[in-house]
Parts: sequence; C-alpha cells; structure tokens
Amino acid sequence: MSVLIDTSVWVEYFRNGNDFDQLDFLIDENLVVTNDLILSELIPFLKIRNQRKLIALLNKINKLEVVVNWELLIEDQYKCLKNGINGIGIPDLIIAQNAKQNHCSIYSLDNHFNLIKDILKIKLLDK
Repeated sequence: MSVLIDTSVWVEYFRNGNDFDQLDFLIDENLVVTNDLILSELIPFLKIRNQRKLIALLNKINKLEVVVNWELLIEDQYKCLKNGINGIGIPDLIIAQNAKQNHCSIYSLDNHFNLIKDILKIKLLDK
C-alpha cells in the first residue's frame, strides 16, 4: 500500500533525518507518494535554500493527481464541525480526500489527521 507523506513529516525529516527510520524504510521500499499540494508547500522553501538536488528528488516521487470533489469537501468539513473539530484547514481536507481516493495511508505529524481519521474514514500510518 502506498503512503502519502504529509508536509509535516518532510519538514522534520529534512531537519533531523536520523530519527525517521520509518520514512527511510518507506522510501527504500518505493511506497512513498506525494501530490502537487504537498510539493507546493515544500518546494518554495527549498528553492529559497537553493536545495536543487532535494527538489529534483521530490519531483521524482510518484505523484497522485489531485482531483478535488468540492461537494464532498464541504460535507467533510461539515462532519468535522458537527463533531466539534474546528480549525481543520482546507489543504488537510484535500490531502485526506486525495489519500482516500487513491486508497493510501497518510503519514503525518499533524494532529489534525488523528482528530479526523474516524470521522472521514482515512487510514493513518502507525508511528
């Protein structure tokens, strides 16, 4: 099963790669996927730091097409709010929808995904 790696994991990985054996394993096993939303959050900062090799490597990762079902996104946000979960950003909902559409797990350090996993029926990678 493929694993969609959230921006939060990549940022921490770039800062301190020694503590991410699980991500190293996923990379080695070619189980990692990304999407344009996640890359658009990462690449501008890497460009500022002139990290061309890292950008090239990220662009080689299998990429899921982001197809936003806006009606479903509205319904997902409604479900979150109805369950008292405020502050879930649209990017996180799009990432959740993208992973679900492609039958992927999500690997994230962002607690929002833990809060919404049961409500939106998304799979998270066990840390």
